[in-house]
Amino acid sequence: MAARTIAIYGKGGIGKSFTTTNLSATFAMMNKRVLQLGCDPKHDSTTSLFGGIPLPTLTDVFAEKNGLNQQVAISDIVFRRDIADFPQPIYGIELGGPQVGRGCGGRGIISGFDVLEKLGIFKWELDVILMDFLGDVVCGGFATPLARSLSEEVILVTNNDRQSIFTANNICQANNYFRTIGGQSRLLGLIINRDDGSGIAERYAEAAGITVLMKVPYSADARDKDDSFDFAVRLPELQQKFRTLASDILENRITPCEAVGLDFMGFVRLFGDVSNDAPLAATADELFGRLNNLPIAEKNSALDSDNLRMLQCIEKLGAEEQEVYQMVEQEKRAISEVAELTRREESAVRELLVRARKELAKLFFEL
Repeated sequence: MAARTIAIYGKGGIGKSFTTTNLSATFAMMNKRVLQLGCDPKHDSTTSLFGGIPLPTLTDVFAEKNGLNQQVAISDIVFRRDIADFPQPIYGIELGGPQVGRGCGGRGIISGFDVLEKLGIFKWELDVILMDFLGDVVCGGFATPLARSLSEEVILVTNNDRQSIFTANNICQANNYFRTIGGQSRLLGLIINRDDGSGIAERYAEAAGITVLMKVPYSADARDKDDSFDFAVRLPELQQKFRTLASDILENRITPCEAVGLDFMGFVRLFGDVSNDAPLAATADELFGRLNNLPIAEKNSALDSDNLRMLQCIEKLGAEEQEVYQMVEQEKRAISEVAELTRREESAVRELLVRARKELAKLFFEL
C-alpha cells in the first residue's frame, strides 16, 4: 500500500520541525515505517531525529555526483536511525538548498522532488512520509507538494502571533487555489505550538473554518529535550497528545477542511480595528524638495493644485468605482455601511475600492 503523504507547513522558527520530528517519532513508536523529508534550505529538519547528526543533502550529493557523471542512489541520500526502544527505525532525507545568496531555494525543492520521484519514493514500503516545509517563502518551489498533489494532506503549524498565523493563512489560500485547478491535497487542520492560552490562533481558525488538531503548550522540559537532540514525546503529557493525533490521522478520523483562507482585510481585522482611509499619497514635488523653500501660501497653493488634479481623476472613474470611492474616502463611511447602502457584498465593495485606487494612481500621474 502506498505511503500516507503529509506536508507540514509553518513559519520559520515556530517549532515546525519540532512538531514534525515528534510526529515522526510517534509513528515509529506505533510500529509504523516513517520517512521525514526535510524541505528547508537550512537542512535542519532531521537534526533532532538523528541525534544531532547532520545528514548529507540531496542538493550537495547531486552536485557531487553530477560532477563525476554518476547517478544518485538511494543509499546516497536516504538514512535510517535505529532507536533502542522504538519498534521501527526512522528514515530521513534532507533536500537542502543553495548557500545564502547563491541560488534559488525553490528551484532546489523542485529538482529534489524530480530526483526522488525517479528513485521511486512513492513506491517505497513506507507507512507515512512527513514533508517538513518552510511556509513563509512564497516562491512556487515551496508549494511543490500542493501544486503537484504530491502530499495527500496538509497540516499547518502556528503560534499565537500574527506573523505565524499570517503564514498559515497564506498556505491555506495557496492550497485552495491549487484545488480549484485540480489539486488533490486536503487540509487536515492547524496545530498550535507553544500555546500560551491567549486563544489568538483559535480565533483565526474559527474565522477561517480550520480545525484545530492539537495545542502544544510551551514546556521548558520539551525545549530541553529538543535542544539535546531527543524526543519531546518521551514526556508523558506530550506523548499522549501526539499519539492521539497520529491515531486520528491513521484511522481517518479527521474530516478535511474546506477553508479558503481569509482575505487581507478580513485577516487584519481579527487583531483590532483597521482604518478604511486610503494611504496619504506623497508627491514628486515634496520628495524632490521643490516645496521646501516656498512660502506657506505658495506651498498650500501647490498642494491645492494636487487636490484639484485628484478630483479631476475621480471624475474619470467608472460609475461604480466612483460611487464606492467617494463614500469610503470622502464621506468616511465603513465598508459594511457602504455595502448595505449600495446593496453589494462587502467583498464586492472592497474589490471596487481597490480598482478605484489603482486607476486613480494611474490617472494622477498621467494628467
